[in-house]
Amino acid sequence: MLSVKILLAEDVHMVRGALVALLELEPDLQVVASVDRGDLIVETALRTRPDVAVVDIDLPGTDGITAAAELHERLPACRVLILTSLGRPGMVRRALSAHVCGFLLKDAPPYRLAHSVRAVAAGKRVVDPQLALSAWEAAESPLSPREAEVLRLASRGADAAEIADALYLTKGTVRNYLTAIVAKLNARNRIDAIRIAREADWIP
Repeated sequence: MLSVKILLAEDVHMVRGALVALLELEPDLQVVASVDRGDLIVETALRTRPDVAVVDIDLPGTDGITAAAELHERLPACRVLILTSLGRPGMVRRALSAHVCGFLLKDAPPYRLAHSVRAVAAGKRVVDPQLALSAWEAAESPLSPREAEVLRLASRGADAAEIADALYLTKGTVRNYLTAIVAKLNARNRIDAIRIAREADWIP
């Protein structure tokens, strides 16, 4: 029996150890490498040549979806299964556009992980049906790219002057953007706009 070779990317040490142990209980699955940072995924995959990379989204260095897109370019034979607690519709859409082959929530039954790895290795796409439906129905962002960038900087604590400096705008223009953003999102204020945009995954 040929083993499916797996690369695991998970930054929480205890969770990573548990996932390795769970996967290696299966006679046809073999974890050939595990990493705790997103920026180690591609170089490790190029060295170990896994069939499937099981990747968390929220990783230090590089997020899992960005790493998945790069992995698809550099090693297209390696298929990516996202395993995460972040099941927002926008996140699912972003993952699928990065050529991810599967999206599994961490609270799924343990047997689903091995099943999903095998399915992805066989060329199938595995996405939780409810997540897939939510992603399909989710509204596109009403924000322009510039508005999204302004709000992203605001969400990180930047004031109008700092946003203006970062984006080569005037403070007045930044304030106009923020006013337009609040109106577009039907928000009460800037903080509420940030909450709405994050929940919809319109800003990271």
